[in-house]
Amino acid sequence: MGRMPGPITPYGDDLAVVVVTYSPGDSLPAFLDSLADATTRRPTVVLADNGSTDGVPEAAAAAGRAQLLPMGENLGYGAAANRAVAGLPAGTGWVLVSNPDIVLGPKSLDLLLEAADRWPRAGSLGPLIRTDGEVYPSARLVPSLGRGVGHAVFGAVWPRNPWTRSYRQEGSVAERTAGWLSGSCVLLRREAWDSVDGFDPRFFMYFEDVDLGDRLGRAGWLNVYVPDAEVVHTGGHATETDVPTSARMLREHHRSAYRFLADRYRGARWAPLRVGLRAALGVRARWSTRHAS
Repeated sequence: MGRMPGPITPYGDDLAVVVVTYSPGDSLPAFLDSLADATTRRPTVVLADNGSTDGVPEAAAAAGRAQLLPMGENLGYGAAANRAVAGLPAGTGWVLVSNPDIVLGPKSLDLLLEAADRWPRAGSLGPLIRTDGEVYPSARLVPSLGRGVGHAVFGAVWPRNPWTRSYRQEGSVAERTAGWLSGSCVLLRREAWDSVDGFDPRFFMYFEDVDLGDRLGRAGWLNVYVPDAEVVHTGGHATETDVPTSARMLREHHRSAYRFLADRYRGARWAPLRVGLRAALGVRARWSTRHAS
C-alpha cells in the first residue's frame, strides 16, 4: 500500500514552497504575488515543472522569484512534489505543496504554522479553500468501502446522496482533524512526510492526497483543517478549455479511485469486490467523459 517509509531525518524550522507546474499561465505570477502577504518568513520557492510549454516557470526563475526544477517529462503531481521535497536542505522542516492556481490569503501560511504549534502531532495542515466564492470541502473523511463506493458511483448523478455528504464533511467549518486534506494547497511537516515516504507516485493525479492523509493517520500523525487560513483556488488554467486533457483527467480520477480502494482490499477474499469496483468505475468514467464532452 504505497512505498515503505524511509529513514527519518531531523530537520530545522525553515519553510519551503513547492509549486507543481504544467503550463500555469497567469496563475503562477498571481500565486507568487500572494506569497508576500501570506507569511513574514522568506521561504525557498521551488517550481517542480512537469514539462511546461508556455515559458512561465522559466520566466519566474529568470526573474529570481523561484528556483526551477524541470522534471523532463510529466511525472504527475505527487512524483514531481516528491522530487522537489527530496532536494530541499536539512534546515527545511516545513513544506507547502501547492497548485499554481492558488491565491494565498493574507497571513494564511503563518496561520497554518501557528496551528502547528497547537497540534504537535499534525503531519499536515490545510487552509479553508474557496472556489467561485464558495467554501470547498477540502477536509474530508477517508473513503470507507461504503462511503467510497457510494460517492464514486453516485456523486456525479446524485450530488446530495448520503455517502457523498458524509464523505465531504460539508458544513463543518471549524479547526479540527480530518481523514485527509486537499493536496491543492497543504502544509506538511517534513518529519511526518518522511515517515510515510511522501506521495505514492503510482497516483499520477487525483487521490494522491487521500492516500497521503490516510497513511499519515495510520502512522500516528494528524491531518488538521485550519479554516482561519484562507486561500482561493482559481481553477485549472491548463485544462479548462482542453477537451482531450479534461477527458484524460476524468479517466485518471476514476483509475486513481480504483487504485486507492483496491490497495485497501487486497487478496483473494476481496477479488470479487475489486472486479465489481473496476466495472462500476469504468461505467462511471465513460459516462463522465461523454457528459463533459
